[in-house]
Amino acid sequence: MVALVFVYGTLTDDEQVTSLLDSYRFVGAATCVGLRRVDGRYPTLVPGDSVTGRLLKTDDIERLDRYEGVDSGLYHRVSVSLAPSLAATVSTPTASVYLGEPAALGLGSLDQYWPGTGAFSARVERYLPATQIEPINTE
Repeated sequence: MVALVFVYGTLTDDEQVTSLLDSYRFVGAATCVGLRRVDGRYPTLVPGDSVTGRLLKTDDIERLDRYEGVDSGLYHRVSVSLAPSLAATVSTPTASVYLGEPAALGLGSLDQYWPGTGAFSARVERYLPATQIEPINTE
């Protein structure tokens, strides 16, 4: 399965991605509007203005899931809508984004970062419809 992933931390670095993935391509720089970066043990995104990153295309999403600790609950892979102009150029309406659970990253209370009530995944799902990835330029 070929996946498009918005990356904003170590995976924006060519050397890091080359050491992790056999097959990938950076599609371009992008901004994720509606989320901002915070740093704990590892970086994550929480509700906010915006964050810049890169769009990574790969057919090895399972390896990225292992790298991000999805099975252990460290990060969750979610889908975020692409701006229509970007979606038209990459032929998909969404990109995956890895969001770290604040407590697992040493950032403290979930209430501090994600509005609402309930579990992390429920709060994220309620918030994501207001989030969109927009192009910055093409690489």
